[in-house]
Amino acid sequence: MENIIVLSGKVKYSITLDPTVWIFDDRKVDLTTYFSTSFEHKSELEEYTKSVSKHWDREIMEGAVYPPTLKTEKKYEKEKVLTGSFGIPILPFLKNAELKDDAVSLTIKTLTSEHEISLEMAKNLLLGFSNGGKPLLEDGPVHVYFGDASNLLHPIKNVREFIIK
Repeated sequence: MENIIVLSGKVKYSITLDPTVWIFDDRKVDLTTYFSTSFEHKSELEEYTKSVSKHWDREIMEGAVYPPTLKTEKKYEKEKVLTGSFGIPILPFLKNAELKDDAVSLTIKTLTSEHEISLEMAKNLLLGFSNGGKPLLEDGPVHVYFGDASNLLHPIKNVREFIIK
């Protein structure tokens, strides 16, 4: 149970987070490129629509049989999952927990300390859960990175609990 993190406090629903299953989550991001590239926040519906449209166009042009390039892309994605370093934004979890109106901060409890940050800053946190294709067993289960990458070289480690205050 040491891989489980609880999100509780001034929330409508306390949430149990299990970083070991996030490798299968479509919201995961590549930590090696996330902070070095500029990114735009796009809606999930927009992304899905573009993806389906691209697939439909490919089927019309090339038929329903997958061309060799698509097979190569799938193989590359599988390899990337086995060797990559990934993180996931905390914002969807905060939304699912439904923060109460009087919530103002997030406390990150670790094995040895506590870090309190504003909710505005908390909404941009990224939770690193994989390094080199392996879960963060020694100093995990997650590393917390600030959205502005100010702690990129020294993330918050050994996280045990998130408390909304």
